[in-house]
Amino acid sequence: MPTPTRPPFAPLANPVRAYAWGSGTAIPELTRTPPTGEPQAELWMGAHPSAPSLRDDGAGDGPRPLDRLIAEDPEGELGPDGVKRFGPQLPFLFKVLAAERALSLQVHPSRAQAEAGFAAEEARGIPLDAPQRTFRDRGHKPELLCALGDFEALCGFRPAGATADLLDALAVPLLTPWAAALRHRPAGEVLPAMLRHVLEDVRPGPAELADVAGALRRVAADGGPYAAACAAYARAARDYPGDPGMVAALLLNHVRLRRGQALALDAGVPHAYLHGLGVELMANSDNVLRCGLTAKHIDVDGLLAVTSFRTGEPPVLTASPAGSSPDAARGAAPAASWAGEGIEEVFPSPAEEFRLSRLRPTAAPARVDLAAPQILLCTAGRARLRSTAGHSLDLLQGGSAYLRPSAEPVLLTGAGAELFRATTG
Repeated sequence: MPTPTRPPFAPLANPVRAYAWGSGTAIPELTRTPPTGEPQAELWMGAHPSAPSLRDDGAGDGPRPLDRLIAEDPEGELGPDGVKRFGPQLPFLFKVLAAERALSLQVHPSRAQAEAGFAAEEARGIPLDAPQRTFRDRGHKPELLCALGDFEALCGFRPAGATADLLDALAVPLLTPWAAALRHRPAGEVLPAMLRHVLEDVRPGPAELADVAGALRRVAADGGPYAAACAAYARAARDYPGDPGMVAALLLNHVRLRRGQALALDAGVPHAYLHGLGVELMANSDNVLRCGLTAKHIDVDGLLAVTSFRTGEPPVLTASPAGSSPDAARGAAPAASWAGEGIEEVFPSPAEEFRLSRLRPTAAPARVDLAAPQILLCTAGRARLRSTAGHSLDLLQGGSAYLRPSAEPVLLTGAGAELFRATTG
């Protein structure tokens, strides 16, 4: 009797990380599961060794960790081209992120900075799990976040003149000299000096930080151009009382996203997610340098070395039809992943490790290109995957699947459904 063919897709069971800043309800509402009473901050989809997804191929041996399945058959799970490009590991990590309060202010290194930092800490004999360890691996960590509703974030340094105006409006002795400095000296000199001043040299005391928090509430209540930003900073100050990183937060742009809008975070860009639900796709690295709103280690020298002190407003991204001009502008080949017109929209990103797109299937079958490994997440409605060998899989809201590279055609249907697709760039 012939051995049944293994389907090219299988459902994932994904771990949830219960960080303190997470929402207790947003991920349960998306996945249609009961709340646990704990904050559910991140749903991880991928093969990260600290929390891999489980996949059940229906072979009778039950769900197994995705990282182990990849290690046992790298070319079968990732494809020969994927192994050649990225080695025997999935190069991206896909998440649902649900923030009830602010995450830590952070920056990610470039690949060259990560390699140099990792080598230096290895030479100093700092254990990988040590609290003061900064570089956990040799990789960089570009990110892309797409909002699934109203979403707030901090991203990149605000133009110097606007930050000076904000600091003057707060009228707090701790900040007033820095407003004058931003008006009369290059921002590339003032911003790193100000970060070192508040994070290391002086570290403002509780009374000074309470004055800043009070001024934030006043400006937020008075209205004006900085009211929304100051309300967001005030909430972060309330959630992290006495944290000098609150001052660092004042230097960053306050960004509000609507559903379907996205932010791309490249190396060196300081950022923090404040509130909301979104899908996040990133290179599979743990390298983070923090600059506040955290109890974790802050390496001030390392932070200043990797941070980009360019100023300006960050671009808010939207998706474009696959193969249209945004892809061409990045030098990418047209993404002919679907047979139907207007089904896939791609978010622009220069990262080679990942590519994020949004799918809106119809009742007419559209062919899925399985040239690279990918994860599909259903965020609304119901979609169905069907192979020519007769396998099928229904994805309901909150459900996800791993698709291996395969020559076997796979069709997608699902009128009214919305899915997000994570694959390599």
